[in-house]
Amino acid sequence: MITVSNRGARTGAALRRFSRSTTMTLLCVTLAGYLALGVASSGEFFQGPSVRTFLQYLATPILIGLAQMTALCVGQLNLAVGALGGFTACLMGVLMADDGIPAPIAVAAGVLAATLVGLVTGVFIVATRINGFIVTLGTMTILLGAQYRLAGTRTIDGYSATLKHLGRAAPLNLPLVFLTALAAAALLAAFLYRATAGRRLLAAGGNPLAARLSGISTDRQIVLAHTLSGLLVGVAAVTATASLPGVNRSVGGDWLLPSFAAPIIGGVALSGGSVAVFGTVLAAFVMRLIDAARAQFSLDPSWVNFLIGLVVLGTVVGGRIHQSHVEKKGKGRTVRGSTPSAPIGPGPTADAALPTTGGAR
Repeated sequence: MITVSNRGARTGAALRRFSRSTTMTLLCVTLAGYLALGVASSGEFFQGPSVRTFLQYLATPILIGLAQMTALCVGQLNLAVGALGGFTACLMGVLMADDGIPAPIAVAAGVLAATLVGLVTGVFIVATRINGFIVTLGTMTILLGAQYRLAGTRTIDGYSATLKHLGRAAPLNLPLVFLTALAAAALLAAFLYRATAGRRLLAAGGNPLAARLSGISTDRQIVLAHTLSGLLVGVAAVTATASLPGVNRSVGGDWLLPSFAAPIIGGVALSGGSVAVFGTVLAAFVMRLIDAARAQFSLDPSWVNFLIGLVVLGTVVGGRIHQSHVEKKGKGRTVRGSTPSAPIGPGPTADAALPTTGGAR
């Protein structure tokens, strides 16, 4: 009986926390925005073709948001998300259209190339101790030149018809590219929340000094984070190549802002140590709704970027104010209460330093 009561109390507390979380707010905004667009379009937005189109072009924002979130969880920034995605898309297009390489091999080569770029970026950051912002900025410039070298001024559209067909396939009005993005999000969440390696990744981002003292290599976690980020960008390039009629040097040019907006709006801290997979997915959904509203009401595209940037800045400022408020309350409680003495015994182990699943937002 006591066990049942304790479970009920814990469930109620978890539900109360979720009702006050950023994820719950985004869920309400998503539902309200979707219903509002449906009403404004006289129900056309709820019909099958509109739903397919909406979800088809939602896959890439989800994946690039997750790629940026993976870098942010260790306190790193990846400015090369768009350039790497554009280079990978053009590489796959050239391999298929110009060299006649079968689509499965070209796709595998593209994803592998993106993953290797992420790996090399992480190793370079660790080896040189140069700030990741500078390294990924240089990587972005190099990849933009490589993308232009591959595509030039042309649009590559003569690649695999099978890949394009898969990009348009939508069983039960659910595009395969969208289901691919959801599968990637689910696998990433399982890795970060359940796997020991994922929890070490969060520990290294949340408190690097404590992680090192506990035997966790922060350098290895930085390399892992950038490698995973590159892998997710490679998958995003596959969904973009499959969905678009052709690829050129402009692919990926508008990915940088959404890649930061989705995780930041979703509740990921810039300082590292936290993730919000579901929040990132919902934030990408909200941004896609804003883009759909722009098309619905023929709004100037510059207003969309202005609005997204304003929301990102507001989210960061609001998070900082909330953090300062929490810190002040914590200091006040410490002054009023007694500080317990540290236990005498051996130092913390690596497993003790790992955050629990509830610690990752």
